[in-house]
Formats: sequence, structure tokens, C-alpha cells
Amino acid sequence: MTKRLSILLATPRGFCAGVDRAIQIVEKAIEKWKPPIYVRHEIVHNKHVVADLQRKGAVFVEELDDCPDDRPVIFSAHGVPKNVFKEASRRNMMFVDATCPLVVKVHVEAKRLFQEDKEILLIGHANHPEVVGTLGQLPDGAIHLIETVKDAENYLPEKQDNLAIVTQTTLSVDDTALIIETLKKRFPSITLPHKEDICYATTNRQAAVKSIAARTDLFFVLGTENSSNSQRLAEVAKKAGAREALLINDVTHIEWESFKTVNTLGLTAGASAPESLLQEVIEECKSRFLVTVEESETIIENMTFKLPHSLESVVS
Repeated sequence: MTKRLSILLATPRGFCAGVDRAIQIVEKAIEKWKPPIYVRHEIVHNKHVVADLQRKGAVFVEELDDCPDDRPVIFSAHGVPKNVFKEASRRNMMFVDATCPLVVKVHVEAKRLFQEDKEILLIGHANHPEVVGTLGQLPDGAIHLIETVKDAENYLPEKQDNLAIVTQTTLSVDDTALIIETLKKRFPSITLPHKEDICYATTNRQAAVKSIAARTDLFFVLGTENSSNSQRLAEVAKKAGAREALLINDVTHIEWESFKTVNTLGLTAGASAPESLLQEVIEECKSRFLVTVEESETIIENMTFKLPHSLESVVS
């Protein structure tokens, strides 16, 4: 007798406006300037997206030193330090900045706080490209990284009454709230962001996972290990009541033996993961089980971001 499996889909999920914009920038750059187009760092953190763009003519590199002067280069959605722009300008390179506008907002906020002589604390993960880019907007030492509640408890400021917070955009909403609460208790006058730095897509996707996690025996998050927002979704699912939550690259990473004890499967995709990956999981489940699919929509997203002026006129 074929096993029954209920699939709960978290909605919204998958591509956010910043990721969609970044991918369009690479595709339109290839169309306008022809291959090869160089991209400094992965445009977004998903190996399937990167591989698809490579097939179309994108060349992914880690540093500008790996790019020729005479070909366009695109800066990833995560943002880059100011010295990268300076170096590209020094070499007279043609470059397009694909930094997510919500990351740019954090950069602008950090610069404003610096001009106000604030001691700036950045809540984020060390060595993540977005954090590297934000730290690189200001002189060395101007921003202090806080990764955990313990860091917040132990931080010793130079300007106790003149502190300010900015955050990485792809963090766990709940974990970040705990860190901010810890800092507020220690430093009541600390300046908080004018608006929530954690982006709308991260917040919405985590809320969608929370709404269904407790009903699931197993929760799959489609995304890659170096995707911060995808990692956070798996953590959120587990904390919200899923019996088990796993981050998987695609359907080939599923261990089907584990489904012997699974009656309800939760599914979502990180903000840089294509919807097609999730649909492949559903189709494979249907080939093995009697599947029912229930979609749980917590909010409707309609956010879009404009393309850079140099690419607006390119018609795909």
C-alpha cells in the first residue's frame, strides 16, 4: 500500500526582489555587452543560479585582480567594501553594482551614524560577504561586530552613552531581537535603526515557516550552505516545532529512507533559491507517495526594485 504524505508549503518563499534584480542585472549585462561578463563573488548564494548564469556567459571571481580591465564586472547583491569601487574606478573598469537596495540602506545608515560620531555595533555573522561589505563602508575599527547574545553581554564600549546598532539583513528575527534586547538593557540610550534592518523577505519567510513548522515531522529548506537566510530558515523551523529541519541543495540530497516516519513534510525555499528546486521535490514525492499539498500564505509580497540606469533599456 502506497504511503500517504501531506506537504505543507510555506508562502512566501524563494526569490526576493533583491535576488531577482541581481539575476536580471547579470542576464541583461550579458545581453548588452556579450560574454564574458565578470561577477565579483557569487551574485547570490545559490549554486544552481550561479551555474545557470555561467552557462549564459558569466564568469565568477573572488577579487577584482581576477578581472581584465576591458570587460564589465558586476558586484554581487551582498554589497562590497568602498575600496572595491575605488579600485575599479582607478582601473577605469566598467562596473555595475547589484547590491540589494535594502543592504544599501544599511550602508547609508552606518555612514550617517559615523558622521554623528556614534560608536556603531553591527549585528551579523563574521566573514559573510554582506558583513564584509558593511564593515568596508567605513574606516577600520569604526564598526564593531556583535554575533551573539554573549558578545552583547561582554561588549565594552568606548562611548557608553553614544552607541548605535545596525544589522545584517538576513539574520534570524528572533535571535536578533534577543541581541538587541540585551544591548538595550545594558545601554538604555542606544540608538536603534530607524527601520528594521532585517529585510522584508527574510522576515516574511521566517514568519511563513513558523506558521506551519509545528505541524510537520520533517521540514526541508531549499538553499545552499553559504546562504545565511536559508540557514536561518532551517533553524527557525526547528525552533518553531518541526521534529527535524534540514537545509538541502536540491532533490538529489534527500535521504528517502527517513520518510518511513514522516507523515507531514514542510517545504520552503531561501530567498536565493529558485522555485523550480522546490517543485522538483514535490514531483519526486508524488512519484513515491500519495501526496496532498497545502499552501499556507501568511502575506502577499509585491516588492520590486528598479534596475541600474545603464541596464533599464535592455529588452530581454
